Amino acid sequence: MLENFREAFDGIRSHKLRSALTMLGIIIGIASIIAISSTIMGTNEQIKQNLVGSGSNVVTVRLYQGDYPFESAWSTVPEYIAPLTDETLEEIRAVPEIASAAYYAQRDGYGQIRSGSNALSAGTVYGVDRAFPDVYGYTVRAGRSLTESDCLNFRKVAMIDETVSAALFSGRNPVGQTIDINGEPYVVIGEFTRASDFRPKVNTLDEYFTYNQSSGGKVLIPFSTWPVLFRYDEPLSLVIRAVNTDSMTVAGRKAEEILNSTIAQENPEVRYKSEDLLEQAKNLQELSSATNRQLILVAGISLVVGGIGVMNIMLVSVTERTPEIGLKKALGARRRRISAQFLIEAGVLTCFGGILGVLVGIGLAYGISRVSGVPIFISWYIVLLTVVFSFVIGMVFGAIPAYRAARLDPIEALRHE
Repeated sequence: MLENFREAFDGIRSHKLRSALTMLGIIIGIASIIAISSTIMGTNEQIKQNLVGSGSNVVTVRLYQGDYPFESAWSTVPEYIAPLTDETLEEIRAVPEIASAAYYAQRDGYGQIRSGSNALSAGTVYGVDRAFPDVYGYTVRAGRSLTESDCLNFRKVAMIDETVSAALFSGRNPVGQTIDINGEPYVVIGEFTRASDFRPKVNTLDEYFTYNQSSGGKVLIPFSTWPVLFRYDEPLSLVIRAVNTDSMTVAGRKAEEILNSTIAQENPEVRYKSEDLLEQAKNLQELSSATNRQLILVAGISLVVGGIGVMNIMLVSVTERTPEIGLKKALGARRRRISAQFLIEAGVLTCFGGILGVLVGIGLAYGISRVSGVPIFISWYIVLLTVVFSFVIGMVFGAIPAYRAARLDPIEALRHE
């Protein structure tokens, strides 16, 4: 076996130009597959991060009426929608895929959030408990967070994000200042931001709407004071943090089932639904990959062309080495030995082409990324698979030349000139 490999290397060295031209089709095919697959995986990872976020693992579960979120501001809450209890929240927190969870109420406050003459044109008010900021991944930049005492004592205090702070206070320290929410004064106790400063990479207008970037700010107030601003019977929503990104879908579905079990009357129109960003990411990834799979198929055609080139060169090699084959057979070499020699030579030739193709493909992928800004991800599993596949191509397309060499008559082969 080692002798066969040595002879294969000797054959490639003795015909360098011919071997290089033979490998060209394999190099182009492998390089194309590596470049395309790296771009596909890089794009898919960007889609996933854009929708899911950088490790936030947050899923929201809201009450829906049909295909749209239930709007408490315009709709009367059905009698069969029972208030969510602490017992239900503890049941949700006990789900293995869920790390933490919290209830909240939400209301868009268009022009209802102001300080003096400054008003926030678009913002959202959240009625929360002290666990909500941690579940959502918020961190305090200035001041303090909400406490259990704030909630139990009905304190009219608020936390605001950077957008609200910039709009209402123009860079001044907001802590200790008073803001007006729907006609009620609230004292700002803290300014918060996301723990991981992740921003989706948006390249087109379609991506802008897909990733739902909003310029509106957020205001967090104790849920105990929510009825002062709005209504007593507004249905709550749920925010959960999954143990990891891959568990988001399962965690959202299980929380959704628990909340729907609290609805007293079966009504398919009014149900709790999870916002499955991971599923949205998968759908976008599949849409992206469907097109790119066709490109890989086209690139694979060059591998077939390269394989045919290998078969052609190996047939020429059999013809050139006919006297050598005849001599080996006259000395007792079996057909298996002759066949293995040419199969291994074809496999080594395409394997070299595969290795060079991988190097060219990686360089091409980085070049595409630098020029177009498209992210890439090099999978060493695919790299190894393509090298092995290139060797297999050589074995497959070298089968006919190897068979022909093994079937040569030793006497006729020795007479060949």
